[in-house]
Amino acid sequence: MDVKTFQGGAHIPHFKSYTEDKPITKMSPPKEVVIPLLQCLGAPCEPLVKVGDKVTIGQKIGDSEEVFSAPIHASISGTVKAIEKRTIPTGEEDDCIVIEADDGPQEFEMKQVRDPENVDLDEYRKCVREAGIVGMGGAALPTHVQVKFNDKVDTLLLNGAECEPFLTCDHRLMVEKAEELVKGAQMLMNSIGAKRTLFGIEVNKPDAIEAINNLVKDYDNMEVVPLAVKYPQGFKSHLIKAATGRDVPRGARSAELGCIVRNVGTTVAAYEAYVYDKPLIERIVTISGPKVTKPGNYVIKIGTPISHVLQESGVEDIENHKVVLGGPMTGLAQPHLEVPVVKNTTGVIVLPPELTREEMEYGDCVRCDKCVEHCPMMLYPNQISIYAEANMYEAAEEWNLMDCIECGICSYVCPAARPIVHWIQRAKPVIKQMQRSRK
Repeated sequence: MDVKTFQGGAHIPHFKSYTEDKPITKMSPPKEVVIPLLQCLGAPCEPLVKVGDKVTIGQKIGDSEEVFSAPIHASISGTVKAIEKRTIPTGEEDDCIVIEADDGPQEFEMKQVRDPENVDLDEYRKCVREAGIVGMGGAALPTHVQVKFNDKVDTLLLNGAECEPFLTCDHRLMVEKAEELVKGAQMLMNSIGAKRTLFGIEVNKPDAIEAINNLVKDYDNMEVVPLAVKYPQGFKSHLIKAATGRDVPRGARSAELGCIVRNVGTTVAAYEAYVYDKPLIERIVTISGPKVTKPGNYVIKIGTPISHVLQESGVEDIENHKVVLGGPMTGLAQPHLEVPVVKNTTGVIVLPPELTREEMEYGDCVRCDKCVEHCPMMLYPNQISIYAEANMYEAAEEWNLMDCIECGICSYVCPAARPIVHWIQRAKPVIKQMQRSRK
């Protein structure tokens, strides 16, 4: 097997054994959902409902006229209880639509309305937009902006790497929904005018590789690319380099390299939007951690509070634990348990104190260069973080701080436990403002 990889990165414990063999299971709906008006990289929606309105599952309840935006939908049937600011996964307060469930059925009817073998591409693009599909691997870019024909794009690259520790939701999707994924890839490939599709999958998912290979072996324009198990293998620029061999210049867009990268979950969601008119009202989420008594990969309704998720997965006492939405390397620890699952929530991970550095005091940089050795962007995180910590933003910019992908490896390998990514994240908005002022 010819295994592909990239320069840099790190081999870190993946902790996937908790859930990698757990089949996808439906989680019971909560009594109340909290649906943020902004769940994508773009403009927030305006509410299309008011307090007291009755809504049905799948009904569009928010939309925007901006191109970079994606509508939101009711994930349950019930009554609009409030439209108010609530805490969202970023830790900020933002406008949300709160829906109280009624006593009726809460499952979307998967009734076929279009033929997946005879796809009208204009209708497909419209369905993707109206269903509110966004990048479900974390980026949350509105998918409809990337499904228009572009004759410069020759390759569709589907990201099945899932390189973050604990996460297995994409793994299980590739195993259990392989047929939908391949058909969805055909739709997306035709929509963007690509000549081939590559499925990038890390080799610690042999059952997923086998499932996809069995379906694409007779296609001359589809291929599975086995990837080395290394973090951050699934980040866009590194995935492109590993799977296609193409160098990704700093700041370059993937489309400029003739390649569009899509998450496997996003691809299946777009397929379901076309075939079943199903909006993005639920997603597969990995629930995991040593304290979770019923870990697994659950289909969870968008807007479900973390408290409901933890209760349903058998988590009772989490004192001194961190609850992270997403993966432990790039996810966000949550301030309380009423924060909702959103469209790009890949995991709810319960981390015990021994797996976190929260109580550790950091020291001065010892110039060991471990962060430099492992940085997948070939940066000098040690020097960049020193400048950022000292508010020397121009110097940090000169050392290419803005090229950091915030993968967290530098903080992970640092023997002085320095919060390098924290300082970089704090500096980025300041540098962006500086760059705007120069124009």
